[in-house]
Amino acid sequence: MILQFRNTTVPGTILSRQETDGLSGLPFLRRLFFASSGVMMSTIRGISGIDTSTLQNWVKRGWVANSRNRHYDIEQVAHILMINMLRSCMQLEHIAFIIRYINGEVEDASDDIIADTQLYDYICRILDGMEARPVCDLSDVRPTVEQVIADYREPVAGAKERLAKALEVIVVTYCAATVKAHADRLLAGMGGD
Repeated sequence: MILQFRNTTVPGTILSRQETDGLSGLPFLRRLFFASSGVMMSTIRGISGIDTSTLQNWVKRGWVANSRNRHYDIEQVAHILMINMLRSCMQLEHIAFIIRYINGEVEDASDDIIADTQLYDYICRILDGMEARPVCDLSDVRPTVEQVIADYREPVAGAKERLAKALEVIVVTYCAATVKAHADRLLAGMGGD
């Protein structure tokens, strides 16, 4: 299937690329955490559009780690943004499965094959690579994934292949979410909000 998408927001946020000077991925997160080691829920709401009750539900279900002293660290924010970027086109249980497939239990970093910040950065870099093409064929996703994760070092045998499979699912889902958002805007323009 051939598609072309232009996403004007930073993945998982409601911020335009203009508002972030074109930054996404790890550079975006580093700018967000430039002056502090943690952000409050109000900051997450402001950048993502996620309401407090939704985030509390994700924490209650074990999909997001609890805040520490009412602050979320950079890894937690990356994790939240990944869930947020997929939730319009993937059931939350499937998103949780994909994240567990990559990194095991949310509260246990010892079973992770990649930090959430690095995973989010890979996703953004893959999406930027896909978007840079004049026309994107879905068969371009896996080669783009492999190119972006070429520098990844496996902590355990087979981790790179697991990561590649999961990233392929995440990127295709995000592309579907982008197309769905475009269709929703078209429908709203017809008066069918």
